[in-house]
Amino acid sequence: MRIATYNVNSITARLPRLLAWLESSGTDVLCIQETKCTAEQFPAEALREAGYESAVNATGRWNGVALLSRVGLADVVTGLPGGPEYDGVQEPRAISATCGPLRLWSVYVPNGREVEHEHYAYKLRWLEALRKAVAADAAASLPFAVLGDFNVAPTDEDVWDPALFEGATHVTPAERAALAALEAEGLSEVHPRPLKYDRAYTFWDYRELRFPKNKGMRIDLTFGNAPFTAAVKDSYVDREERKGKGASDHAPVVVDLDL
Repeated sequence: MRIATYNVNSITARLPRLLAWLESSGTDVLCIQETKCTAEQFPAEALREAGYESAVNATGRWNGVALLSRVGLADVVTGLPGGPEYDGVQEPRAISATCGPLRLWSVYVPNGREVEHEHYAYKLRWLEALRKAVAADAAASLPFAVLGDFNVAPTDEDVWDPALFEGATHVTPAERAALAALEAEGLSEVHPRPLKYDRAYTFWDYRELRFPKNKGMRIDLTFGNAPFTAAVKDSYVDREERKGKGASDHAPVVVDLDL
């Protein structure tokens, strides 16, 4: 069984590429982030024709998450239970469902903007709410994972130049401690292998030719419980999908399971 997580950076802009990638990759379940559309604009019919059911949490603007599955989609929970609000609303940053033999969450963690910004404090509250929300699924016997764009690089090895990020978000001790607290709920990170170079970056900014120079970050992550990680056969960053015209600034992260 093959699952993946992918920040598409607008599903409407990326739809032809996404459909082609789903077909060529043979992905069974895909966790999507940054749909940048409303639920009504989400291309559920085109995905259904490709063989995928959809569960969507999207209101437009910059956020939005989804789950695509060709192995079943049940017990959908839209949103982050107990999650904080920002500007008076709970943003569409989480969705979970049972997909065949798995329970999965697709998450898009707030960016944080700057350490002094209110959005950074919101990010930390959001991660704490996520920790509490996934505890029951993490402790269950069903294989479970939370995947997505966490907007946190777990270690200095996960950014192309740590010195450039000093004092910035994505690398602060508090953000990394939040990931450690998530793992303490009984989860372990699944580390993907790179298809090129020695570091498995998942995001490269569009600016300054950072992708061809491999100046990236690893912020798209997978955390699974023991039944999930025991079934992992392989994981890799599909760097090829980051290439070419019309690509997202993220690459899909693929996890193969013996289920």
